[in-house]
Amino acid sequence: MYLVYQPEGSDEPQRWRYNPRKIMSAERENIERLTGRTWTEFTKDVVQGSSLCRRALLFTFLKRDHPGALKFDDVDFAWDELSLEYSKGELAQLREAAADAAPAEQRAAILARLDEQIAEAFEDPDEEGKAQPPIAE
Repeated sequence: MYLVYQPEGSDEPQRWRYNPRKIMSAERENIERLTGRTWTEFTKDVVQGSSLCRRALLFTFLKRDHPGALKFDDVDFAWDELSLEYSKGELAQLREAAADAAPAEQRAAILARLDEQIAEAFEDPDEEGKAQPPIAE
């Protein structure tokens, strides 16, 4: 999964690979302090659309690029400037699961929509085998 940030007026979005299992302990602890959530709660809330959690995640990635110069209060974004995007591998996994579990009357529409998303998705060259869900347990 990727966190994609494209502020208004920018030509190219910034894209960071988001794998909650690869975030370092100091960053996880800081995110827990900023959001008041445990790491597991945070990872679920990021995916479910929590603005505070997504802001903390954006802050973490921006801080990596600009150490020392950035404060949490400096990070502000319009909702349409920040998104989470699945990679091709993650979407393929979702499609596989949907093919088995989606209700028969909705299956064709769900699979067609996933096929469209897979065609447009970012190919993650670092994806090893099967993609892992973006939630830490």
